[in-house]
Amino acid sequence: MKLELLHQPDSAIAKILMEPQEEMIAEAGAMVAMSGFVNVSTTLRQGKGGGVFGGLKRMLAGESLFMSVFRSGNSPAELYLAPKLIGDILPYTLKETELVVQSTGYMASTPGVDIDLGFTGFKSLFSGESLFWLTVSGSGLVLLSAFGGIYEVDVDGDYVVDTGHIVAFERTLGYSIAKANKSWAGAFFGGEGLVCQFRGRGKVFCQTHNPGSFGRLVGGKLPPR
Repeated sequence: MKLELLHQPDSAIAKILMEPQEEMIAEAGAMVAMSGFVNVSTTLRQGKGGGVFGGLKRMLAGESLFMSVFRSGNSPAELYLAPKLIGDILPYTLKETELVVQSTGYMASTPGVDIDLGFTGFKSLFSGESLFWLTVSGSGLVLLSAFGGIYEVDVDGDYVVDTGHIVAFERTLGYSIAKANKSWAGAFFGGEGLVCQFRGRGKVFCQTHNPGSFGRLVGGKLPPR
């Protein structure tokens, strides 16, 4: 399988060249185009993070209940996948390190990758942030999507990131969710909400735009249905 990312960073699309008998699993609705003979099926996914219960847990995190499976068959195939939001795509090869991924950040993966649900705590509820993150483990390639561009931070010690700007981080990092301001009133009126306080060594992948802030900015200006 070969991956080429086009039109980065603001309108990224993944061009995937699949060898015969290869398979790609993607979030429902991520497919843009593909070879005409590619076999497509819908699944709840089996194994860790799969099945009906796994699908319901993904729904809690803002993901789709169902996933699409693309199989190349007996010939090489071409597949194009794109995120739902305008932004970049992050390819990450899983080996021994697990990833913690923001809600709605998962886009696609190879069959050896497992997806499960993580809980950030009830503080998120009061700040308007997501209650859940995804834990991505196993081995293989995972494609994550972002709102805007993606930049990588090598953390060695302590580091703080606004939760709305996190795409993913390596599980080698310890973390805690806290207020950006000393008081809840200051955090609310200051517009910062919650931050993630990282400690240890590992990579954090951040997005340049905050989907929640953007939604609140434009939501009230949209015409009613």
